[in-house]
Amino acid sequence: MAEHTDRFERRPLGEIESAGSRQLWARSSVELTDDAVVVGQWDGTVTAFDRGSLAPRWELTHPGRPASLAVVDDALVVGGRGEDGTVAAYALASGDRRWILDAATDVGRPATDRLFDLPSVLAFAVDAEAGTLYAAARRYERDGDQRRWHSVVYALESDGAVRWRYETDASPIALSLADERDRLAVGYNRCAGGHNDGVVVLDAATGEPDWTWDPGTDGDRRVGDVSFADGALAVASHGDKRGYVLEADGTERWGVDLAIETDVGDETLYAYPNHVYANDGRVAFVTGNTYPVDGRATASHHPNEHRIAAFDADGDSLWDASVRGFVHELATEGDAIVAPCAQNFRVRDPRTHALRRFDLAAGEDGQHRIDGIVTAAAVDDDLIAEIEAPVEYHDEGRRHGEYAVLVGTCFA
Repeated sequence: MAEHTDRFERRPLGEIESAGSRQLWARSSVELTDDAVVVGQWDGTVTAFDRGSLAPRWELTHPGRPASLAVVDDALVVGGRGEDGTVAAYALASGDRRWILDAATDVGRPATDRLFDLPSVLAFAVDAEAGTLYAAARRYERDGDQRRWHSVVYALESDGAVRWRYETDASPIALSLADERDRLAVGYNRCAGGHNDGVVVLDAATGEPDWTWDPGTDGDRRVGDVSFADGALAVASHGDKRGYVLEADGTERWGVDLAIETDVGDETLYAYPNHVYANDGRVAFVTGNTYPVDGRATASHHPNEHRIAAFDADGDSLWDASVRGFVHELATEGDAIVAPCAQNFRVRDPRTHALRRFDLAAGEDGQHRIDGIVTAAAVDDDLIAEIEAPVEYHDEGRRHGEYAVLVGTCFA
């Protein structure tokens, strides 16, 4: 596999608490525009750097932690976790705020000041031609043994006006807009209330449900990710740890085992399929950490943990490869898949820290190894941006890497 370590420019981002052996929530974000690299930091700072020199252009403070970024027309839209669950649009040229929306108005104010109780804007989908932004927000609360989710999906016009809302008592995790821009798929990770469908496909113009799908499994785990391509919808199922492709009407075209419950020694282990990406008749799924059916701790590994596997339009295997660590998100464009790989807390080997690139048709295409962990990435043509965060494993006592944005290429 090709490796290019000398083609990335680095810009330090200051101090941040080191990650530990286990994965943390999304703390940073990055987006590429025509001439800038935009970084969202955990303290609320959003900075636009020149795409060539990485010199700062402008900087602003967003209300909350800016974990989600999107570009709509000439505006940067920022969403994140905070008391108000704020979505705001800022001019790409200057950083001046255009409009603001507080999702807490719909999902409710936090019951406590704990991080996971704060409203979170966690996913965007963009209709670039119409200038429409779709955003998903959620809030979690727990009262004793009772766990509740409150969520909303918005269709937002270019001026921030709400065209429609779709509200449920489940936890959305992903959005995907169909190629024809007429349907929006919403993947729900947790369904603990009256809403019990892992996937809802909405009419993009009205917000009315078109069809639903669910793995039909016990428990509240449902779906990890969704991806529309060529009229079909690919789904990474948390419920049964399989991958699916659904027809335009929601019927199942095919399904494959990804990290299903498997006996390893005297334990039964599984891993969640956390990400999926479909394009041009092919689909790739990415799995995460190993968990035992009984309890949470194990020293063993599921044979398909931390893997990316690609399939053709009929569900036949094309290729698979190891991503070696936890992947927070995927950055994709055409057949390019960029995986920012973080720590593998059961192996704790700094050599797993890398940004890895795959070609959906051909497989592994390159990697960029770094000292810290890669937690966010963006890709545009031949340019890749990544966020490095420092990590200190609990049984080592050594800090690896720094908080920085890196921009360059990573192609074979």
